[in-house]
Amino acid sequence: MGAGKTSVGKVLARKLGLSFYDLDFFIEERFRRKVAEIFAERGEEGFRKIEYNMLHELAEFEDIVIAVGGGTPCFFDNMDYMNSKGITVFMNASPEIIVRHLKISHTVRPLLQQKQGQELIDHISHHLKQRLPYYEKAQYNINVDTLDSFEKIDQLVDHILQTVGVNN
Repeated sequence: MGAGKTSVGKVLARKLGLSFYDLDFFIEERFRRKVAEIFAERGEEGFRKIEYNMLHELAEFEDIVIAVGGGTPCFFDNMDYMNSKGITVFMNASPEIIVRHLKISHTVRPLLQQKQGQELIDHISHHLKQRLPYYEKAQYNINVDTLDSFEKIDQLVDHILQTVGVNN
């Protein structure tokens, strides 16, 4: 969450001539509700079941780039499943960078509502520590702490393509 997956994913897909899907947006379109509303109505467990089903549906598409939510790899067999279906990249960002990105994005994050300042950094640090074992199952781990401009997004995408051995 807040690492820049959607921004990077869009540029990556464009450079590869592929379609881009953000799993959260895909869910919102299918259910005609914001993720925050689904969380409020069904709770996290209900949302995670929907997320699982939509991930499996999207993964059957060909020639696509998918950005998944920060919790997606941590539930069910999602990380192992993603690894079996394509190339996975963990966009590794520090808690401070994530907070900076979240402030810029203005997106409602159900798990972060009512948290600010040090409490927000502590919450993100705690979640990162819990989620790291799942994230580290990704085939590639790319640090994104310097991702603060469109030029750097472009450079990062070139780095990802080079790292995974894909020519654009």
